[in-house]
Order: sequence, then C-alpha cells, then structure tokens
Amino acid sequence: MTAIPTAVLGEDGKLAIVTPTPQRRRKAVDGERSKPRVLITIIMGVIAVAWLFPLVGLLVTSVRDKADVDSSGWRTVFTNPFGQNWTLNNFSEAWESLNVSTSFWNSLAVTIPATVLPIMVAAMAAYAFTFFQFRGKEIYFAVVLGLMVVPIQLAIIPVLQLFVWFGNTTGIQIIGQYPAAWIVHSTFALPLAIYILRNYMSTLPNSLIEAARVDGASHFQIFWRLVVPMSVPALASFAIFQFLWVWNDFLVAYIFIQSGPNAVLTQGLYTLLGQYGQGWQRVAAGSFITLVVPLVLFFSLQRFFVRGLTAGSVK
Repeated sequence: MTAIPTAVLGEDGKLAIVTPTPQRRRKAVDGERSKPRVLITIIMGVIAVAWLFPLVGLLVTSVRDKADVDSSGWRTVFTNPFGQNWTLNNFSEAWESLNVSTSFWNSLAVTIPATVLPIMVAAMAAYAFTFFQFRGKEIYFAVVLGLMVVPIQLAIIPVLQLFVWFGNTTGIQIIGQYPAAWIVHSTFALPLAIYILRNYMSTLPNSLIEAARVDGASHFQIFWRLVVPMSVPALASFAIFQFLWVWNDFLVAYIFIQSGPNAVLTQGLYTLLGQYGQGWQRVAAGSFITLVVPLVLFFSLQRFFVRGLTAGSVK
C-alpha cells in the first residue's frame, strides 16, 4: 500500500512533509477503530444492567420471607444482607398453587399449536408474495403490513362477540377451549410472520428456483424441498417471538380460555397474588418457574435468531 505524504507543523513553526510508515498508519487506524468499539461496549453494558435490574429485584423478592417483603423494599438487602430471613418456601408454595402438573401442559397445549399454525400459513403466503406474479401483489402486501399496527386489545370485543355468535348458532362452544386461543394468537401473528419470512425468502437465490422449475418441479415440491429448508433461520427466529408471546400472554388466556381445567400458567400467577395483593413473594417465585421453558427455547435457537431477523434488510 502506497504511503500518503502528510504535512506536519514542526517545532520551529515550519511545515514539513512526512511520509508515515505502514506500521504507524496501521496503529493510527486501529486506534481510531478501537474508540467506537469501547464506547459501544460501555453503552451496551449499561443497557444490559438496566434490563437485568428488575430481574434482580424479582429474584431477591422470591427468596425473602413474607414479613420482610411487606416491611421493606428489596433494595434493602444490599445494605443489610444478613438481616434478612432468606427462604425457599416461596418456590414450593408457588409450585403447589400453580398446579404445575396440569397448567404446564395446558400452556404447552396452547403455545405449540399457536406457534406452528401461523408459521405454516405465513410460510405459504410469503412464498406466494416472493415467487408468484399476480395483479395487486404489492397492494395486498401493503395491507398485510398495515395489519401489523392493529393492537390485539382493539379487536378483543369483536372477536369475543363473534365466538359467542358462532357458539349460539352452531352449538359448538369454543370459548374456554384451546382453539379459541389458537385462532386469536395465530391471526394476530400472521402479519409479522409474513413480513419476516417474505424478507428472508427474497434473499434466496432465484436461479435455484428457476432451475427447479426447468427440471419440472411443482410449486409444492419447490416450497417443501427447497424454500422451507433454506428458510429455517427465519422460521426459527419467528418461532422464538411467537412462543415467548403466547407463553407469557395473560390477556387472551384470561378472556378466551378463562378459569377452569384449561387454565394456563400465567393465569395461575395471577391467583398467587391473593385477593388483597399479599402474595408478591409467591408471584416472584412462580415467575421464575414459568421462565424455564422460554429460556431453554431461546438459548437452543439463538444461533438462528439474528440471522433470521437481519436477512433481507440489506441488498
């Protein structure tokens, strides 16, 4: 690499032309690059600590005695850690009150279909938006994107009325059953799923799709044998989002599944609080119990997470 001469002001006040050596220039470039990296590291560290702060408070509350929780805030443990009544009874009480042997499987029965169904439908729709040519395709896709801004709270009452009408008309009551939650969760997840998968599929090599068509492959074969296997990162990234949303959801479960034999874990957490809000320590312990499955899912699929979300963002 050719060194570029640089004008430097000398000690005597005169300008001198200096040609920097490659080693000196390399050190200068490395120093300029290291400054933004250090700043970014500090900023990300502050953000990480800020996000972990509530989690630390939840953990401290879950291992404190009820009398300590009622009398003082959790931050007091840092000033007087040995003056606290530490206990693990909150976890055992939360485990029994949550009825984990039943509510855990209820949560899985709601979450797994509500994750798989929108992925299947959205993958087919994204394939059509990417590789099909039909009139009004961009308009339809814009409508799908517009549906992403519709909050689920806005449609709760109309959907509930629709389910009631359907039950009164057909005699098939779906309120209080798993399908009610499947339909609501899947419907509101479709716009985001189509958007993510369509962006990813647009990055797939079109020459490979055309070669499969020349060889006589149908759209069904191309979709299942080529597109779906190559779209695993995007599918996995959306699966993480959808699973976490459905698993941690309380509103849809409270309204459409309601209390009874099909109640999920998040509904049990609400009952741990008690009628007068005196069970915060049990709620904190129960929250950690419900965190196990989402953490296992995230760490097992995190290698697909960033790749699936960033694909299609840069051409």
